[in-house]
Amino acid sequence: MKVLRDFLDSQHPHFVNGGKLEKFYPIYEMIDTFIYTPADRAEGSVHVRDALDLKRLMSTVAIALIPAIIMAMYNTGYQANNVLAAAGTTAVEGWRAAILMFLGLPFDPSNIISNLLHGALYFFPIFLVTQIAGGFWEVLFATVRKHEINEGFLVTGMLFPLTLPPTIPLWQVAVGISFGVVVGKEVFGGTGKNFLNPALTARAFLFFAYPAEISGDAVWTAVDGYTGATILGQAAAGGMEAVTYTFSQAFLGLVPGSMGETSALACLLGAGYLIYTGIGSWRIMASMTGATIVFAALLNMIGSDTNMMFEMSPLWHLVVGGFAFGCVFMATDPVSASMTQKGQYFYGALIGLMVVLVRVINPAFPEGTMLAILFGNCFAPLIDYFVVDKNIKRRELRNEQ
Repeated sequence: MKVLRDFLDSQHPHFVNGGKLEKFYPIYEMIDTFIYTPADRAEGSVHVRDALDLKRLMSTVAIALIPAIIMAMYNTGYQANNVLAAAGTTAVEGWRAAILMFLGLPFDPSNIISNLLHGALYFFPIFLVTQIAGGFWEVLFATVRKHEINEGFLVTGMLFPLTLPPTIPLWQVAVGISFGVVVGKEVFGGTGKNFLNPALTARAFLFFAYPAEISGDAVWTAVDGYTGATILGQAAAGGMEAVTYTFSQAFLGLVPGSMGETSALACLLGAGYLIYTGIGSWRIMASMTGATIVFAALLNMIGSDTNMMFEMSPLWHLVVGGFAFGCVFMATDPVSASMTQKGQYFYGALIGLMVVLVRVINPAFPEGTMLAILFGNCFAPLIDYFVVDKNIKRRELRNEQ
């Protein structure tokens, strides 16, 4: 590694002010700090509250996402193999099927390796396109502004593919992440200055711009010509009696849906790690979950003769759709979420309330987590303002006394 360190040091003069590659310093700095710890040190008397920096924060979230990524690949392959095995298909078209047949892997949902590899052949192309397209905009804006290329996109580039169906066209993936990075973050100044979650902004853009490829019954299972509704879609159409999946299947994630959002168990593992490391806000997770349970229970008791979604119990709301994934990884985004501790309770409760409101009151749009979190992002600064303002007034009153 000393050879690499010496090489980077020898190239440093070319990228600093006055060097012939001065404009590309952000790229050099990104490579250097990704491989090595920054050499800059604070001198004199300094106060260090925590060793947390952006690199450590984003790396921790990336580790927490590993269970969701593994389950995304497994369930995507499981759903596809399940359909192909049931149909008795032997001549399956497509390069993914050709790879599986070349490796001698059957289209068998009980074969773990086949499920993982089949799902990976859908997940990784989407992941790579996200990283290439989104990374391009990150580098471009950092170079023009002469800013550092930070690790903020590392997590965005992992979250966004997990919110997508496996059948989405790759060009739409590139368009969506470009919109999320440029409009959702860079126009506001970059990482730390955006008030909307970039990954959710990208998904919302695709949902409204290309609804046929990201909604409906034909996009959740990676088999051409096959339709299969999600649990929320089934419940909205025919009530809980129409749901063909068990609660345990929904909890484990063996159901159709966006690749990384189906497994509540995987999200719980990630939540435990984020809370243990102090990165994820347990206040947001707890208040969002509590508000969802209370409001869903209230509507469930009221009931409705015309709206089947009133039948869904609070526990079902927690394990279906993108609730668990959004609660753990999206709502707790430290930039777009409420920053005050008291404000985080109100922020999480507002999102939980909106999730149930959108899902139940508007059964034509059964999945409400995405819009609920974006709605909460818009109100997070206002919530923090009132919390801080009230605290200031309380201190002023105490000083007067």
